[in-house]
Amino acid sequence: MSVWIGIDLGTQSVRALAVTGDGTVLGTGSRPLTSHRDGPRHEQDPEQWWRELAAATREALRGVPAGERVEGVAVDATSGTILLTDPSGRALTPALMYDDRRAGAERANEAGAAVWERLGYRRMQPNWGLPKLLWLLPGAPAGARLAHQSDFVNRRLVGREVATDLSNALKTGVDLIGERWPMEVFDALGVPAGMLPDVVRPGARLGEVCAAAAGETGLPEGTPVIAGTTDGCAAQLGAGAQRAGSWNSVLGTTLVLKGVTKELIHDPLGVVYSHRAPDGSWLPGGASSTGAGVLTRDLPGRDLDALSTQATARYGPRPGRAPVVTYPLVSRGERFPFAAPDAESFTLGEPADDVERYAAILLGAAFVERLCFDYLDLLGAPVDGEIILTGGATRSAYWTQLRADVLERPVTLRENAEPALGMAVLAGGDPARMIRTRAVVEPSGTRLGEAYVRFVTELERRGWLDPEAATHARERTTA
Repeated sequence: MSVWIGIDLGTQSVRALAVTGDGTVLGTGSRPLTSHRDGPRHEQDPEQWWRELAAATREALRGVPAGERVEGVAVDATSGTILLTDPSGRALTPALMYDDRRAGAERANEAGAAVWERLGYRRMQPNWGLPKLLWLLPGAPAGARLAHQSDFVNRRLVGREVATDLSNALKTGVDLIGERWPMEVFDALGVPAGMLPDVVRPGARLGEVCAAAAGETGLPEGTPVIAGTTDGCAAQLGAGAQRAGSWNSVLGTTLVLKGVTKELIHDPLGVVYSHRAPDGSWLPGGASSTGAGVLTRDLPGRDLDALSTQATARYGPRPGRAPVVTYPLVSRGERFPFAAPDAESFTLGEPADDVERYAAILLGAAFVERLCFDYLDLLGAPVDGEIILTGGATRSAYWTQLRADVLERPVTLRENAEPALGMAVLAGGDPARMIRTRAVVEPSGTRLGEAYVRFVTELERRGWLDPEAATHARERTTA
């Protein structure tokens, strides 16, 4: 029996899975990680990554029977987290985490404007990797090397310098089309070519587990080490959204959509940008600021499971002829499916009680999800494939049915869609066998188009949603 190891190196913990070819999880391991936050700063100790990754991997491997072959290991990591190392791989700086915002992005955007435009995301944000690299550059000693979070631990696994993957390098400015560093940009910014690692696609073989790493992690010496992805792309792989036109919609505190296209999608607003898939296709996506976080804000202390039961009993599949709808924005400002820094939560109608208030939030989140797909369709992205729902919202049968009804499409639920599983798949497993479907929820036939159009029109009236996008959403609803 062959076994693959997937490792999810996150912000608060590192998690390892030992998975067989048919998707059976033989062993798991998890260890906490600590951070230091101070205003816009967010740092971690890279040495802690390695220590806790080694411990989590040893724990996961305890469930693997003796004699079973470990076929590969892959690691995902947080997007935009970087540090500097010396030529031997030793950390020279703390890790600047994915949401560290002390750097400015002006220089990076001025020097790379043409490249960023061609790649579809138009502008870098202060928390992206390249602005952080420029912030670290003035104090960097001779011979310093850029390392992303996954690069640091992959080097320890292999025991020598390794390439970085295109996914983690996206926010550091890699040219995803040419699959190289755009040296004309880095030269203009004063970044030495020798500071940058080689780049490969996710899924490429980086090397093999060395003797020292085998002793610390329990991984057999010689196990292939495979280039991973960002944690978001890892979750998409774990969900099984790998065919053109398929999408993974992750609804938890906020909403994130990630899909697969054959061609690069260009978004004039810059709210959708794409990673590169292992097979060379594209992984467009966007992150909204709406989601279930509003439930804890607007219904503090309430039993959400009880509210779900009451909403199901009261409304069944039909939330009413003119249902109350809440735009469930967790904090001020929206990122997707439109960019509106001044956007705020609002409610259309007056909820009579907490049950109706709960139902209004869930309906609003489903409408935002529908609007995301309408906007992707406007950009020319294929949206006719499988829609796979993951995240905490899938625990609510009421919410899942409501989303299927609003989308007017079947939605798929997986047994396990965590990032570590995605890395086990990327390490060499067969996704058709390793990724298991828990259920497919069909739409009930409830028609919510009139309420959806009213919601879209309100977003347009407030000046947040572009009129072209609003018109396209209405046309797709009435077609």
